[in-house]
Amino acid sequence: MLENFASLLMGFQVVFDPQNIGACALGAILGLIVGAMPGLGSLAGVALLLPLTYKFEPTTAIIMLGALYSVSYTHLTLPTK
Repeated sequence: MLENFASLLMGFQVVFDPQNIGACALGAILGLIVGAMPGLGSLAGVALLLPLTYKFEPTTAIIMLGALYSVSYTHLTLPTK
């Protein structure tokens, strides 16, 4: 039981690293841009922006692409007037 808690805390340490938080914010901003473009879906946005992640650590790249996918997928919930 204590091992699971230690693993959970280690995961939070990785996620809340400043580099990973910045990558998450960048992915969210890029996801909004990709989601606002007509004809581009979330998977196309991930495929187009995948080369940006080649220089990142694997965890940071997955966090950024996950943020991009989730924001571009839910862009329809934003009010457009």
